[in-house]
Amino acid sequence: MPFVIASACIDVKDKACLKVCPVDCIYEGGRTLYIHPTECIDCGLCETVCPVAAIHADDRIPEEEKAFIAVNAEFFGPDVTGWNSPGGAGPRHTTDRDHPLVAAWPRR
Repeated sequence: MPFVIASACIDVKDKACLKVCPVDCIYEGGRTLYIHPTECIDCGLCETVCPVAAIHADDRIPEEEKAFIAVNAEFFGPDVTGWNSPGGAGPRHTTDRDHPLVAAWPRR
């Protein structure tokens, strides 16, 4: 049950979650943050510090946010960043690119 960053993070990117993640599985895109689904160890620390309640366990995500399960996973594929499984967030794994659904999201 990996955690997922949903729409509330778009154009907010508070980054408190980055500071508490013990395995550096949260990556920065242009308009939002993304959690790598195979690197996440399901500790839940990110969920507890998110000031906008954008982070959910994938089996407890609200119905209207379920598309973000795929968004977080697809972000790491060849069509968006091409990182696949980078093995830890950091400056070299930051991009101004976003998943197409996030890129098309109305600006806040």
